[in-house]
Amino acid sequence: MDQGQSTLYAVAVKQVLEDRHIEVEMKEQVAIVTFNRPQVRNAMTLNMWRAIPGIFKDLESDPEVRAIILRGADRDFCVGADIVEFSQVRKDIAQAKEYEVAVDACCDAIFEINKPTLAAIQGYCLGGAVHLAISCDFRFAAYQSTFGIPAAKLSIVYGVKGTRKLNSLVGMTNAKKIFYAGEQFTAETAHEIGLVDQLCGVALAEVSMKDSSHASEQVMDAAFEYAKKLSKSAPLTIIGAKKILNGLNSGMGDITFEIADNVIDQAAASQDYLEGRNAFIEKRQPQFKGK
Repeated sequence: MDQGQSTLYAVAVKQVLEDRHIEVEMKEQVAIVTFNRPQVRNAMTLNMWRAIPGIFKDLESDPEVRAIILRGADRDFCVGADIVEFSQVRKDIAQAKEYEVAVDACCDAIFEINKPTLAAIQGYCLGGAVHLAISCDFRFAAYQSTFGIPAAKLSIVYGVKGTRKLNSLVGMTNAKKIFYAGEQFTAETAHEIGLVDQLCGVALAEVSMKDSSHASEQVMDAAFEYAKKLSKSAPLTIIGAKKILNGLNSGMGDITFEIADNVIDQAAASQDYLEGRNAFIEKRQPQFKGK
């Protein structure tokens, strides 16, 4: 990222936090990042895409943060890019390329952060929001969620990085179905094809209006409980496993034996390794510090 881009992205962080279009809060050792534009179903502006790398950089450097949850305000996770602003920020090929750079930088920041990430999905999860979700390590979704990538309805080609992640989760045939038709599909279908890890709440066939109103709470509760569990694990194990697994799945040379050996050796020489070993012998809960 050049100096001009760095400045743009720094300004974006300041702007979205001031506008509260993205909110960050801590609950125990879990950071909760909320897309907060419920009046437009949490659609992502260009500034929001640009802000996430800076926000995640701060979360990565904070030793108190052990896990991160992405969620949307009110009834929806996110409907993807704010297409209303496309006429200003994505009006030609040059701007389209710049926009995709921002989207990839955002999703790379989520995908590559050395802490576990979870998406708590309710309502709509469409378009670029799917890329946000699949950049997380885990996806929890309410039965009432709706998924889809309507690129074929906008004559947009999904980028390589997002396509690669989707393909690794759902397989080529299902990825082609999602892209070619651009149709929406249920959370149950998303779970069946491997896009969603856990369904929360009650099935659509059994849902009542009361149940529907609590869908957001149910999925957030499930994601938070799992995040708390992960926060007790050794940070260096998560860093190493995530780097190796993400590299193996990328298929583009992102992992080498040298990189793998580095994270393995770092964990083996750590204070946390000694703490884990001693805690096991002493039959107590280890207190990991990420060092």
